[in-house]
Amino acid sequence: MKYPAELYLPSPRPYRGLSELHYPFHDRTLTVTQCGRICFGRRKINLSTVFAGQNVGVKEVSDRIWLVSFMDYDLGFFDHQTGRLASAENPFAAKVLPMCPAPCARIVVASFEVEPLRGENSTTT
Repeated sequence: MKYPAELYLPSPRPYRGLSELHYPFHDRTLTVTQCGRICFGRRKINLSTVFAGQNVGVKEVSDRIWLVSFMDYDLGFFDHQTGRLASAENPFAAKVLPMCPAPCARIVVASFEVEPLRGENSTTT
């Protein structure tokens, strides 16, 4: 058995990173700082250092409630007053639909052994 380093070959294509991201349907495009924050007015909203140096889109979805998006994914919402980010619905979560919208009949299948009544003769072989 070989070690991964014995099989690894570096790619001949250089990695250039993501191209500049633009959010035309959002109110603002902000760049995440190296410490993982976006500066929104005087507020500093903590996202993650994973997004450091990347652009995110910010859109007001309700009065003082803002949606933060990265590429095609909604990361979460923050309130302008508190400045705390709450996660958005997970796009990869299982979509569970009701099995039966109307009341359903319940079918119970059971197996049981019948014992002879007292007083009856039982024959054993």
